[in-house]
Amino acid sequence: MRPSPRLLSLLAPVLIGGIYFLAASISLILSRFEGGIAFIWGANALLMAQLLTSQRIYWFRAILACALASAVSTALFGMGPAAAIPMMLMNMAESLAVAMICRHYASGRNIMVALVPLAIFVGALCGVNALAGLGSALVASHLTSVSFGASWLQWYWGHVLGGLICTPVLVMLMQGEWSRWFRATSPRLRLEALGLLLLLGGVTCYIFYQDRYPLLFVPLLPLVIISFRAGHHGAAASIIVLATVGGATSALSDGYLSSIAVSPGAKTQFFQIYLAFSFLLSLPVAAELNGRRRLFQMLRESEARYRIIAEHCGDMVLNLGSDGRIGYASPSVLEQIGCAPSLLIGQPAADLIHPKDRALVAAACRRALEKPRDIHRVEFRLLRAVDDLDWYEMVARAVMDEQDDATGIVCTIRDMSRHKARQHALQQVASHDSLTGAASRRAFLERLEMEIGRLGGRHQSCLLLLDLDHFKAVNDSHGHAAGDRVLAAFVERLKPGLRSKDCIGRLGGEEFAILLADMDIHRASAVCERLRRMVADEPVHLSTGQSVTVTFSAGLVELDGVANAAAMLEAADKALYRAKNSGRNCLHLAA
Repeated sequence: MRPSPRLLSLLAPVLIGGIYFLAASISLILSRFEGGIAFIWGANALLMAQLLTSQRIYWFRAILACALASAVSTALFGMGPAAAIPMMLMNMAESLAVAMICRHYASGRNIMVALVPLAIFVGALCGVNALAGLGSALVASHLTSVSFGASWLQWYWGHVLGGLICTPVLVMLMQGEWSRWFRATSPRLRLEALGLLLLLGGVTCYIFYQDRYPLLFVPLLPLVIISFRAGHHGAAASIIVLATVGGATSALSDGYLSSIAVSPGAKTQFFQIYLAFSFLLSLPVAAELNGRRRLFQMLRESEARYRIIAEHCGDMVLNLGSDGRIGYASPSVLEQIGCAPSLLIGQPAADLIHPKDRALVAAACRRALEKPRDIHRVEFRLLRAVDDLDWYEMVARAVMDEQDDATGIVCTIRDMSRHKARQHALQQVASHDSLTGAASRRAFLERLEMEIGRLGGRHQSCLLLLDLDHFKAVNDSHGHAAGDRVLAAFVERLKPGLRSKDCIGRLGGEEFAILLADMDIHRASAVCERLRRMVADEPVHLSTGQSVTVTFSAGLVELDGVANAAAMLEAADKALYRAKNSGRNCLHLAA
């Protein structure tokens, strides 16, 4: 039966504390060469890795367990009970400070995977130990014969190098990266990595066993190769092999390190510095390669999505160079414009655009290159456009290189013809009266304003305001359906007497207006009289078999090109009012 999560959470601090005590005790027993601070210290790396990989609610238990282990190991194997509490405080402060800095500035990122988190970790480790070493050196110089400066250096190099070498490896172990890598990696690559590690072990054994030549640079070659092939997992495994084989060979033989005429402590520091720099050589390479692998995988996934979209959708997809020439054309080009995609490669994209719209599209492409992070849209007609509704929409965005400079444009082109046709139909519905087919009030007023603006100071156009006589009586006697029939027939009777440039609009109810373009007041009066006779001479036949004779009263005003549409309508309305008061079925001119 598996232990419960509660039991595991209680056992975890005990396990961490026990391992911390073991690591601290071994360091104190083996590396207190001068009777002061240990030259090798990897115990804090265990606590830092635990804090970096666990939730904050578990931090107190881990710190308490490691604090107890630190105090006991210092009292038993270090500088004695007097140094137990101060050294414990320095150890806990170092681990906690480094973990908090990394969690704040590199939150959620593995320090082994990317350069920025690694740089934050190294900077925090070096800076925090520079301060923590002051307190530890003060204690050591007071309780031992080792000077303050020597004690500070022993603490600083032992803790920085120990943390730098061990923490990333322990972080990977606690996050389960080793097992994930083993499951995700092919047997061939696992075998290759094992062979490279064995080669590194053999080379390291020989280098540290012989004492004739300074060949410490030789293991760096297989170390970098492993980093290339196995990423940061290989870099971490390489340092483990290098430390284990190199340390064991130096301890069991009179090899290269024994030939260096310095103290055992200095030799230990030299070996740690060698391991740290080897790690810092391989780890950034591995981190950069890991980033490039992720980027390459993202590019492959993006390329797959792009290919599916480009090759199986109806929209045209074009890749344009910075010079505007086509570098790629999707298969839908054949269906859309009837040209094989291969024939477009290398051709200027402007050759596909209608001459009237080329400047517009060119401006959009320039904006895309100048603002590469924005999406740019433009509507245009292709060269083969046959009418004003044959439109396309281009959505463009720049393609950027590693320096974020625009190198080209990728764009999708969609046929907007149906959309334009629907838009045109909606505009037609909105601009025309559904009952009579005359222009709506809004559309007529817009046309009137345009005509006034076109005239300037000239007097050439006229506005005719019409109102059906006794229309309420038609609705009351024959019903509203008959009234609608009369309104529709009224407009139909007017149209033959108007030119194509004239405009008739329904302003509301039985009130209509006619814009007589390029016509003076005298001709407009004659037209109005003719229209009045055309309407009155032919009754409107209703569905009931009855007939209704329609007449209208009218007010006419000449546009002066200065007053606005509201003023012109008001003047025509006053003339219309006089026409109604004078007996109806007549025309009056505006004063």
